[in-house]
Amino acid sequence: MSNHKNYLDVIDNKTKHKSTKKKYFRKVESKWEDSVAKKLDPVERLVYRSNLLGVDSYINNTGGGNTSSKLTEKDPISGEDVEVMWVKGSGGDLRTANKVNFASLYQKRLISLQEIYNGFENKGLKTPAEDSMTKMYAHCTYNLNPRAPSIDTPLHSFIPYKFVDHTHPVPVIAVATANNGEELMEEIYGDDVKWVEWMRPGFELGLKLQEAIEKNPDIKGIILGGHGLINWANDDKECYEHSIDLISKAADYLAKSEKGNDSYGGIRYEALNREKRRNTFSEILPFLRGRVSQQNQFIGTIQDDELTLQFVNSKDALRLAELGTSCPDHFLRTKIKPLYVDWDPEKGSVDDLKSKIVSGLDQYRLDYADYYKNHKSEDSPDMRDPNPTVVLIPGLGMITWGKNKSESRVTAEFYTAAIGVMRGAESVASYTAISKQEAYDIEYWALEEAKLQRMPPEAELSRQIVAVIGAGSGIGKALVSKLIDEGATVAALDLNEETAKETVDEILDKIGMGIGVAGSDISGSGDVIGLSCDITDRKSVQNTLKQINIAYGGLDNIAVTAGLYPIPDENGEVGDKAWDHCFSVNVKGNYIVADEAAKIWNQQNLEGSMVITTSANGVVAKSGSLAYDTSKSAANHLIRELAITLSPKIRVNGVAPATVVEGSSMFPRKRVVASLTKYGIKFNDNEDTKALRNKLADFYAERTLTKQPISLEQQTEAIYQLISSRFKNTTGHILPVDGGLIEAFLR
Repeated sequence: MSNHKNYLDVIDNKTKHKSTKKKYFRKVESKWEDSVAKKLDPVERLVYRSNLLGVDSYINNTGGGNTSSKLTEKDPISGEDVEVMWVKGSGGDLRTANKVNFASLYQKRLISLQEIYNGFENKGLKTPAEDSMTKMYAHCTYNLNPRAPSIDTPLHSFIPYKFVDHTHPVPVIAVATANNGEELMEEIYGDDVKWVEWMRPGFELGLKLQEAIEKNPDIKGIILGGHGLINWANDDKECYEHSIDLISKAADYLAKSEKGNDSYGGIRYEALNREKRRNTFSEILPFLRGRVSQQNQFIGTIQDDELTLQFVNSKDALRLAELGTSCPDHFLRTKIKPLYVDWDPEKGSVDDLKSKIVSGLDQYRLDYADYYKNHKSEDSPDMRDPNPTVVLIPGLGMITWGKNKSESRVTAEFYTAAIGVMRGAESVASYTAISKQEAYDIEYWALEEAKLQRMPPEAELSRQIVAVIGAGSGIGKALVSKLIDEGATVAALDLNEETAKETVDEILDKIGMGIGVAGSDISGSGDVIGLSCDITDRKSVQNTLKQINIAYGGLDNIAVTAGLYPIPDENGEVGDKAWDHCFSVNVKGNYIVADEAAKIWNQQNLEGSMVITTSANGVVAKSGSLAYDTSKSAANHLIRELAITLSPKIRVNGVAPATVVEGSSMFPRKRVVASLTKYGIKFNDNEDTKALRNKLADFYAERTLTKQPISLEQQTEAIYQLISSRFKNTTGHILPVDGGLIEAFLR
């Protein structure tokens, strides 16, 4: 990724919190290094400060919070010095922010918006007048900066200090959500911090902060009820140090009252051991995914760390889960509340759990419909997907859902923060969530709806999980990149785990891991993972599919590009073992994969597909490759049989290439030399393998009607099309991509 430094190389990543049953709340240490900061220009220092605050999810959640600096800049027209506020723009993330993620606005113009606002006759919180002000921020843009300003822009502009930090620290939100939070604040901070009651972010909140500072000019920060922390200074390092100090004071206070194993009312259930948790997760995830994905398909993340397990296994988990979250950044992802499945992990069976999931989802949807009906207004958008994005199961942990892997990880991260918040609030008082009406007004805010409507359409394979078998080289490797480009979530599988992971590493170097820092083990992965899989070994296939379930929650499509060409000896013959191995890979292996995947597909009850790479050799009779050709012919018929067996939900098709030499592991130098010799093509032993492959590819091309070598891109496009909705009514067919082989014409 370009310019992905983000100054994180100077940040100690060991600050990520580690939860234990005995101790959760901790002080945070300053990571500011003068030797680094002094080399940076003022905007770079803002980025540096932001990254320092964003790198620790205990201080700030992904995508949440914002920072700003009011700096002196040259006006591009007048050349005069002007005050410009640089503030994290809409959709930015402090942890990964770069300069391009910050909006720049003339501070004087922002302040002048107050006069315009005061001119409205009907103004105030949640009025059209307040919402209309967000459109005015763009008119304050400095130097044509394209970054859209955040809804929190007035919070920063109206605070009369040069540098402002707004964060969502777990310890501070614990105080902000306690039923006696203002009293706790005074006990922790004395007169240094003041309280502002819950208000949704926006122009009115900015005015309220301005008023609070005017009345209390010596304060260092403000706790936003149910929301978070905002603080300031006229020096950027001092502002950052204030953030660290205020968070640590809240953490110190809560740490003294932590209840250890008695948190959340104490233990109700014991967690299953790790192996049993993973096995149970793998069994229920496709079942659950299918039932939450009837309206919108989801990608999953599991989390079963110690903090999560302590919460879901506690006596008060159901009560607290029903209250929902408070911080607005949280419930936009986590919805009004999670689904708590009241299952006894010690006595209940997996079938019992599935039954409780079904009844729990039915009730959740009814509750959500009531929530929408009881709080909507005349101009509310239509009700959104009523399925939960967070599912809590005693003995197992947490499952979160999102439209892609990053979103599901962020959702897990947010509810992890909510668990910490409830732990703190319940240690010193009682946890409270904002009212359902306030939650609804955020979730269905016209500005949020407008943001959703502006989002570009999703890619063809968004929300789809695809396994590519043979991803370490050739068609499979190229296909993984193609599918990622088309929005898919991909498991790259290969007999050689090392080559599968090399494919993944190359892709992740380009696209990154995405946002969010949650997820246990393999479920904390990015949009693509690399795994080993021997398709001739049913146990290997089972283990690999289990890993895919845990990583992403299920499986939609499979593309098999792996194949075996047994190289004949000098007499052109193939031994019995090579015959058996050839059929084991090219035929039986495909059957094993389909047979095991069918168990997932049946649990999900979602539409999906399987594409098997066969060969033009499957219909072209010739001498010299009997084992390979007959195995591919058998694979063609296997496709037809599987199409019948797996219908109506799963489509099964094949792609039949002519020989694809480019990048294929099936064409080692030894086979290329044997083929060149067989066809009487002149070559020199000193020529490199790539040159020899090109000669062979050109020879094969001359046998076709188009006279063109078959490329990886052509093969991957064919497989992609068959997986996509473009061929949703096609099953049981083999698509030739062979350049026009007369011998392979349909007969």
